Amino acid sequence: MRVVICGAGQVGHNVAAYLARDANDITIVDPDSRLISSVTNEIDVNGVVGHFSSPEVLSKAGLAEADIIIAAGPDDETNMVACQVAHSLFDTPKKIARVRNQDYLDASWNNLFSKDHMPIDMVISPEVEVAKAIYERLAITGATESIPICNHELYFVGAICEDNCPIVHTPLRQLKSLFPHFFINIVSILRGGVSVSLDGDSQIMEGDEIFFIVETQNIPTVMSYLGIECFDSQNIKVLGGGRVGASLSLLIEKSMPAARVTIIETDEARSVFLAQEMDRALVIHGDCLLTSILKEAEVGQADTLVAVTNEDETNALCSLQAKYMGCKRVITLIKRASYTPMLLSTTIDAIISPQDITVSRIMHHVRRGRVKAVHKLRGGTSELIEAITSETCKIINQPIQDLHLPEGIRIASIKRDGAFIFPDVDTVVKSGDVVTIFARSEQAHKVDAFFSTDVDLF
Repeated sequence: MRVVICGAGQVGHNVAAYLARDANDITIVDPDSRLISSVTNEIDVNGVVGHFSSPEVLSKAGLAEADIIIAAGPDDETNMVACQVAHSLFDTPKKIARVRNQDYLDASWNNLFSKDHMPIDMVISPEVEVAKAIYERLAITGATESIPICNHELYFVGAICEDNCPIVHTPLRQLKSLFPHFFINIVSILRGGVSVSLDGDSQIMEGDEIFFIVETQNIPTVMSYLGIECFDSQNIKVLGGGRVGASLSLLIEKSMPAARVTIIETDEARSVFLAQEMDRALVIHGDCLLTSILKEAEVGQADTLVAVTNEDETNALCSLQAKYMGCKRVITLIKRASYTPMLLSTTIDAIISPQDITVSRIMHHVRRGRVKAVHKLRGGTSELIEAITSETCKIINQPIQDLHLPEGIRIASIKRDGAFIFPDVDTVVKSGDVVTIFARSEQAHKVDAFFSTDVDLF
């Protein structure tokens, strides 16, 4: 597969790294020669320096022979023009664009990206996707990660086991007896930020962060078994009224009628705009770094605080202050992946990575063979992969213990004939199964070999 990626920032870099590991022919374009040098030094991809809305530059990048263009630069209009050039001049089969400005995505203009106007096959809005991911976190209190899989029938959940966790020091093989009517599959344990090798004798220790697959209806029971309080988020504070904060607040107003939302926004004009846009949310104009503003917003009495300003440091400091003031739970938007391990060792409950979410959504629409979804986790340190097996897959018709899966790869769940199987070493994967695989990033490329590598363009 030949792919041209426009934009060598974090999103473009991560998408290039993912696609390059499967021996695809990748060319990345950016006007910043330093970014291109950085990407080409780290990844086996081609680099072209130039403005990626330019037909000449795109021709040099090989767009005439490309299967896909992914326009993920910082400027919406440039991304859109790049896709238009790809369609009009190079007849590129698949066009994906990152578009931030919500005006372009308003339902009133839903024909804008049709084939007759500006033909873009898939528009990715990072702010909307991040807002949706945060909303998923609101539904599962106490979770550090919360990712729906198999059409929301299962969830991949992360949780920290404190000293009150009833299953601390319990071998994993005994979990079946603890959950007689259903089962969870613990696929990873982080201890001090480091992944622990797992087998049936592995035990959960105090302070561990565990990651598991569970059927959606069983989440409250599982969380209670972990000693984690589940509560409804009725009183929600949102720090930052930018696109993410506004999208999240509108989503809460639409889908959680009993919830009360307070938005704290620094910019006065933006505050006035938000007050006019929201139906029920209270908007406070002020600096969320000031304790007086947090007290005015009654942050200490909140069920959940969501910090989504444009500054990582502001989000982190305000989140810590909110917990100190008595807020039950804080969800913090952090762009720098290097901050995540440090912040999760504090009182912050959950970290949201916009890069992980955006890359996951892009990869969801670049289907490789029978791989139907890829979820990037923890700054790309691990992945959750959903795929459908076929007769040609290497993992079918033999017990999992005979597959000799590399350390860091675990088959987390199997959906067969509408029912879910949480596999053990004797489970046999069959053709037609929907399989969810957890893989650490350094091993994830080996999962590709399990399935056909033809690319689906749709």
